[in-house]
Amino acid sequence: MNQPIRVAQVMGKMERGGVEAVVMNYYRHIDRNAVQFDFFVDNDSSCPQKEEIESLGGKIYMVPPYQQINKYLSALTKLFKENKYKIVHSHLNTLSVFPLYAARRAGVPVRIAHNHSTAAKGETKKNIMKYALRPFAKINATHYAACSRYAGEWLFGKKSMERGEVTIFNNAIDLDKFRFDPAVRDEVRRELSIENKFVVGHVGRFCFQKNHEFLIDIFAEVHKQNPNSVLLLVGGGELLDEIKQKINNLSLDQNVIILQNRSDVNRLYQAMDVFVLPSHYEGLPVVGVEAQAAGLPCVLSDAMTKETKMTDNAVMLNLNDGTEKWAKIILETYKLPRSSNISIDDFDIKKQAGRLEKYYLNINRF
Repeated sequence: MNQPIRVAQVMGKMERGGVEAVVMNYYRHIDRNAVQFDFFVDNDSSCPQKEEIESLGGKIYMVPPYQQINKYLSALTKLFKENKYKIVHSHLNTLSVFPLYAARRAGVPVRIAHNHSTAAKGETKKNIMKYALRPFAKINATHYAACSRYAGEWLFGKKSMERGEVTIFNNAIDLDKFRFDPAVRDEVRRELSIENKFVVGHVGRFCFQKNHEFLIDIFAEVHKQNPNSVLLLVGGGELLDEIKQKINNLSLDQNVIILQNRSDVNRLYQAMDVFVLPSHYEGLPVVGVEAQAAGLPCVLSDAMTKETKMTDNAVMLNLNDGTEKWAKIILETYKLPRSSNISIDDFDIKKQAGRLEKYYLNINRF
């Protein structure tokens, strides 16, 4: 009777991406005496969170990736049945149709489809899959969730949003962990030997979505106008080698720092002067929340939800505005004051985790 509700969190790949960060933030701050998480992860993931998850009482189940669809569905159905889950929460966007089908087949009464993303031109294969699966987003789900209104409308439709059928869970963070600290800033800048540099920063996986190609072109223009500038890139990914080659071709090797797979991103934000995120598409990027919580001036693509702009220090630009305009705004935005007292309470994980806990407890009666 006193056991917590165990919720199956279907993650797909478990690396250091934004969705993983969001779910882990909620997991760390939710009352685990009331709600406990188990994680369903592709078996080709590195799962750097494994030790922490197990220390918090969670279980990790490694399953075949969805590309091996028969094995994937079979493994999930078997595990959902064996563990007698009452709630399965899938974070796979349009792909949630598959694990929620397994959950339905296993007799799980509450099946949550959670959308964290949208789409944009340029990813033909991915988009074919996304648009083909989008009409089936609700078919196996009993409940709908999203990281922003934009993401909710994209997958579940405007009418569902208007009827209040989609619950928005903000990509909340520990605000105190990211709050601007001048002492940490000096320390990190010394570590990276960039004490007297103008630092343009970016955190994101090297993939089409994050638009590193354009980011490098923007920085080339910034560097032309301010030779004392450096670009700090944090992340790994499939396009890393391609981007390194572009950096080399533009003779920017000595002016770009790439740090992969860091667990101290909160410290790295402190070293930056401006944060730039020119994504082709987003739901609501957690890195945008983190950067603003760190008091950073931010220059963001308007291809993401407008909800991403939370402070007066953030500017949204169109990707068609060109590198000169982006560089101009970056150099102007740098002059904005940096604050350690950012108020974005709707993204305070200490408050938002309680919302998720109540949500689970209420729908568990479903």
